[in-house]
Amino acid sequence: MNFQQAVQTCFRKYVDFSGRASRPEYWWFVLAYVVLAFVAGFIHDYLYVLVVLVFLLPLLAAGARRLHDVGKTGWLLLIGLIPVIGGLVLLYFTVQPSQPESNAYGPPPQPQPAGI
Repeated sequence: MNFQQAVQTCFRKYVDFSGRASRPEYWWFVLAYVVLAFVAGFIHDYLYVLVVLVFLLPLLAAGARRLHDVGKTGWLLLIGLIPVIGGLVLLYFTVQPSQPESNAYGPPPQPQPAGI
């Protein structure tokens, strides 16, 4: 999955908290958010707030699907509310490799052909 496919997939599934998201899908989408939020922050405060609001729900959904991909419940996103430790725990879970077999959250995501 390339950058464009990941961003399109995450926005298309912006309220889909079920299923699974591969590592590339999740991390390409996080990169898109970080870059856009960083640039928007330099341009204007209101633009930054707009980027955060546009990405909020899709990021939560992608995070829940990413946790499902490693066999964890999406509710573990709430651990991110714990300062420092929560973020580190979520980082640990989201960098783990996908479970190759089906789990309680569905079959593994199908690899997408890399396109331009």
